[in-house]
Amino acid sequence: MMYVSRKEHFNAAHKLYNPAWSEEKNREVFGPCANTNWHGHNFELIVTVKGEPDPETGFVINLKDLSSVVRREVIDKVDHRNLNMDVDFMQGKMASCEILVIEMWKILAPAIRSIAPQAQLHSLRLYETPRNFVEYFG
Repeated sequence: MMYVSRKEHFNAAHKLYNPAWSEEKNREVFGPCANTNWHGHNFELIVTVKGEPDPETGFVINLKDLSSVVRREVIDKVDHRNLNMDVDFMQGKMASCEILVIEMWKILAPAIRSIAPQAQLHSLRLYETPRNFVEYFG
């Protein structure tokens, strides 16, 4: 089994806030991430696909095609946006990195299969900061 990865970047704002909680509890649990006026990050998304190399191309997936689908299906929808307010697939959901990466998976797994039937999405790694990231295996 071969694993290939593509790294993409986007900038976005969000707020961690549970509307069922008081302002005090939100500040206690989420700290400055519950800021009323939002806060932003320079996110890094690493998409890893697995499969066997095609004998004719030597590719598990054409990385140009992978980049195009990731950009069209996810990056263009989140880049320079407010994740809580502007992103259709995040409406009504907590805008944590954990939930964001799950929602990205739901979009990317079938999209990748459609462009490379021999490959499948293996993992998504989303960096919120250089030291904080989540990784999801579906």
